[in-house]
This record gives sequence, C-alpha cells and structure tokens, in this order.
Amino acid sequence: MKALLDTSAWIGYFEGDRIGEKVSDLLKNKENEFFTLSLIIAEVISKIKRKKGNTETALRVINLSSNLIDFDMITAKEAGLLHAEEKEKNDSFGLIDAIIIKTAQKNNLKIITSDNHFKSFKEALIL
Repeated sequence: MKALLDTSAWIGYFEGDRIGEKVSDLLKNKENEFFTLSLIIAEVISKIKRKKGNTETALRVINLSSNLIDFDMITAKEAGLLHAEEKEKNDSFGLIDAIIIKTAQKNNLKIITSDNHFKSFKEALIL
C-alpha cells in the first residue's frame, strides 16, 4: 500500500495510543510505502513541542519512516476549491485537510488517519 500519514496518525504513533499501535504495525510492513506532507510535519512538531516532547526524535522518525511529499500550484488550487465546498457542509473542515486529500488523489495514495473529517473520502483509511 502507498499511503500518506496524516497528523493524527503520527501523533497517535508518538503517543503510543491505540491508533499509534495500528500505525506502528503498518510501518513495520515493508511492502507499504509512506509519505508525509511538510505541512503535516509542521503540525506534528508543534503538537510535540506543546506537549514537551522531543521534536528532533520525531523529525528523525518521520524522515526515516516516510518520504517527504509536497504539492504544486494546481493541487493548491484544487485544495482551495475543495475547502470552500466542504466548509459549507462542515465548518471545522480545515484547509490542510483539503490539501491532504488533493495530494493523496493526485498521487494515488491512501490517507492513514483517525480524523473523521476524511470519512466521506474514498482515499481515507480511518483507524
């Protein structure tokens, strides 16, 4: 499986919770290939810093466990349009969520997440 790990997946992994155990199992399967957006790294680092965790260790683990992926101008535009549409239905739908979805769609990736904002998207694998 080729998949994008979202913020909730990484946070669960670093916190060692139920979600984190599932992410750990996925990461151990060498047939899987994982990707992380730089925006997700920023969110993860912010959360770990606020919880007084080791940000350098987190960054090293993300770097060793996944490939960095980013988005282009067309994906940014599509994410903006998706965000506007989804925001009308769900006020808490975030712009980064739209970027994650559009990046996953463009690159034929699943989204590994525990975030219910993704439940209506076929790319999402909700843990």
